[in-house]
Amino acid sequence: MYSASDLKKGLRIKLENEPYIVTEFNFVKPGKGQALYRSKLRNMITGAQFERTFRSADTFEPADLREQKMQFLYKEEQKYCFMDNESYDQVFLTEEQVGEARNFFIDNLEVEVLFFEDRPLGVTVPNFVDLVVVGAEPWAKGDSVSGKTKPVTLQTGYQIQVPPFIEEGEKIRVDTRSGEYLTRVKG
Repeated sequence: MYSASDLKKGLRIKLENEPYIVTEFNFVKPGKGQALYRSKLRNMITGAQFERTFRSADTFEPADLREQKMQFLYKEEQKYCFMDNESYDQVFLTEEQVGEARNFFIDNLEVEVLFFEDRPLGVTVPNFVDLVVVGAEPWAKGDSVSGKTKPVTLQTGYQIQVPPFIEEGEKIRVDTRSGEYLTRVKG
């Protein structure tokens, strides 16, 4: 159990049988009376945010969250399928649940799926993913007028800015946290 004094940014708690994450936190000590803990919470299922004030006597349960290694299998309509490599159980996540991570899903990519009481909430992709360039404008050596980067399309459909020497068919490493080009990958 957590008490109100344990509240801090990033803490995951359970309120009214749903998981919340503390996004902002302030300690307020009025001249008279009890200390107050003002916080902003975000529902980890619906994404709804709200402010809430707690007294120092308030207690909370930790949110029953766990991350599980899974493998991305395929996209079907607006859902993404992931499989547990040990039990072969499959779970589906919506586009809202996967968010920007969908830009980096390639077949058999190992990811971490976040669960709340056996209910999938979201996914975390590795920090770096190697993707193939499927669309790129040709580059003429010595062409410095067009700038230092050019747009390319990756195998997932994601568009990214890369140095002008990157060509169609090459494999590049992308930082999934920023969505930026890092380097060419040999092989």
